[in-house]
Amino acid sequence: MARQIAKTFCARMDHGGCGLRVHIENGKVVRIEGDPESLHSRGFVCAKGRAQPEKLNHPDRLKFPLLRTGARGAGNWKRISWEEALTRLAEAVATTIARWSPNAACFGQGTPKGLETYLMMRLANVLKIPNLLTPGSVCHMPREAAAVLTCGFFPVPDYDHPPAGIIVWGSNLLDTNEEGVLGVRLRAALTKGAKLVVVDPQKTQLAAKADLWIRPKPGTDLALALGIAKVLVEENLADQAFVAKWILGFDRLRNHLGDYGLDKISRITWVPVEQITQAARLYSLAKPACIQWGNALEQTPHSFQTARALLTLMALSGNLGAPGGNVERPEPPLLKLSDFVLSKIFREKRQNMIRSEFRAASMMGFVPSQLILNAALTGDSGRIRTMFLQGTNPLVSHPDAVHTRQAIKQLDFLAVSEVFMTPTAQMADLVLPAATHFEFDDIGHYGFRHGYVLARPKIVEPPADCWPDSKILNEVGKRLGYAEFFWEDVRACLDEIVEPAGMTYRDFATIGMLKGNWVSTAFTSGKLDTPSGKVEIYCRRLENWGYDPLPTYPEKMDGLDEFALCEAFPMILTSAKDPFSFHSAYRNLPTLRRLSPDPVVCVHPDTAEQLGLTEGDWASIGTERGTIRQRVKLAADLDHRVAVASAGWWFPERGDLELSGWKTSNLNILTQADKACDPAMGTPMLRGIPCWMRPVPKTEPCNGEAKTGRQPGV
Repeated sequence: MARQIAKTFCARMDHGGCGLRVHIENGKVVRIEGDPESLHSRGFVCAKGRAQPEKLNHPDRLKFPLLRTGARGAGNWKRISWEEALTRLAEAVATTIARWSPNAACFGQGTPKGLETYLMMRLANVLKIPNLLTPGSVCHMPREAAAVLTCGFFPVPDYDHPPAGIIVWGSNLLDTNEEGVLGVRLRAALTKGAKLVVVDPQKTQLAAKADLWIRPKPGTDLALALGIAKVLVEENLADQAFVAKWILGFDRLRNHLGDYGLDKISRITWVPVEQITQAARLYSLAKPACIQWGNALEQTPHSFQTARALLTLMALSGNLGAPGGNVERPEPPLLKLSDFVLSKIFREKRQNMIRSEFRAASMMGFVPSQLILNAALTGDSGRIRTMFLQGTNPLVSHPDAVHTRQAIKQLDFLAVSEVFMTPTAQMADLVLPAATHFEFDDIGHYGFRHGYVLARPKIVEPPADCWPDSKILNEVGKRLGYAEFFWEDVRACLDEIVEPAGMTYRDFATIGMLKGNWVSTAFTSGKLDTPSGKVEIYCRRLENWGYDPLPTYPEKMDGLDEFALCEAFPMILTSAKDPFSFHSAYRNLPTLRRLSPDPVVCVHPDTAEQLGLTEGDWASIGTERGTIRQRVKLAADLDHRVAVASAGWWFPERGDLELSGWKTSNLNILTQADKACDPAMGTPMLRGIPCWMRPVPKTEPCNGEAKTGRQPGV
């Protein structure tokens, strides 16, 4: 059969969005290249995107439903039919709800990748299940919740009207896409001469291009943002016209910032006063300017207030809502997300959620993951007993991995839909083989608040018994007796979503991308979608909920500086995303594994020498919570007090280890979620953790030195 080429958009290897040319031979994807005709990505595709044929055609793909036959986690499985698999899953959910309550069941989703996230929410709402296991408290939701409360919309950087200045904060678009924002957009703005400030503990490829690179102590971004705000206010660099018309609480903010001396902020953040001042001046004087904010900001116990502080900078500078600044991107005319997930049929959801005093989290409809896992361990009537997970690997990706394993082990029933046999899937009672990108019709970026959606049509057949998560959810909903809320097939669901745009999914697939009317109405209507109609730097809703109404750095965090430099924990630990993986996924793809063969921890050469470590050595890393091992990589531009470890590591090739070596190099063995958490979002401390390092004795075997083998049943 002649080679065919299909055009589509990338997904599931990252947040996706790059235009692709997919080469197909004999019904299989054999090659991926960037689409030079895509105005969205302009021909770019990363190593992850190019490696997708290895994922689709991998010999270790799950290809049929599996039922556990031995002890949980022992790797003993029996092949079953989809009929039996769906029956067992539906019966487990129905029995749990009938015997206990909907609160005893839980659905879980990893980083959102497509329509399946919202179909899971729809099914949960139909069943009155209030608790969903998501990464929301450490990914995106702190920024979105802060934005909803502060200005009424989610501001994204506007690279289409070239900014004159850009602050990249907690983001690295040259290596990983930040949800709906592609790195090619940032590159184009820099090519046109935009000034660049990068805030990052590491000197990344992007930081090396910066006019100003700021290297803060990990976890102190809130203090740094308040320092920049102080300079804007006290040097009269704020946009006075914007402040007068649109900001609520400016005078209160001015007085509040008087409590923050720049010398004190410099001590907390390790950033020289001169750099704080320079960043404020560059950002305010480059007109317009935007802030590219990223996920790294959302992984400390003050994630919510950090996002509020950056929103404050956008507003003070007059760049909020301004072309070339941070703008609203109205969505295209689609079925409203709230209608799709049927939120109106479960109005009492927030009252039924676990520990709803995390008010900003419950406002966004989720529960911090550690509280759900705690509920699986409790012995009372509130215990979670049944869980269905799709596209997520909590044993590796959730905080406090040991606690997570204990909770999963305690469940009465666990079902997991996956492409490969992950450590979490190995703990399941039922494993469902998932279809993946290119193998089913999908809509990308629906609900992302970035003003566009992407058609991702099916272009090859999945293995015979692999089903899309969307199909699994649709069929389970019908099997549970709620056919009126679901569809004959998923194509009808997709048609319903795009119907308000006056088209079918087939029509949408021929277009490829659907944008909203990217003319923001936020500031032209004369009133923002907040109670005051203004940017609420001083937020009365937060005050009424018992939270700080202004972005406030907690004084108790100052003590971490001294504690971090004590003899027991002389270093500060943070982490970085691997450009050749997606959280814990794709460690088993040969091309990507060659590019990133081992977990690495970056340290300054002088620090390594003091510790008796050299490049490539295996080092033990320890925190108050536990110990792991990673290979040493020297980084001369890193602060000598900082260690930057790799996240998301397990070893698919290590069938001889318990759960494929889930704890050997797993960063979340070192994190904890039972102490300080963000009071509004429940975010635990994942960055800025006190730690120690030492060499691993040469006589002790490490990850790459043991035998390999595949998991039984895969």
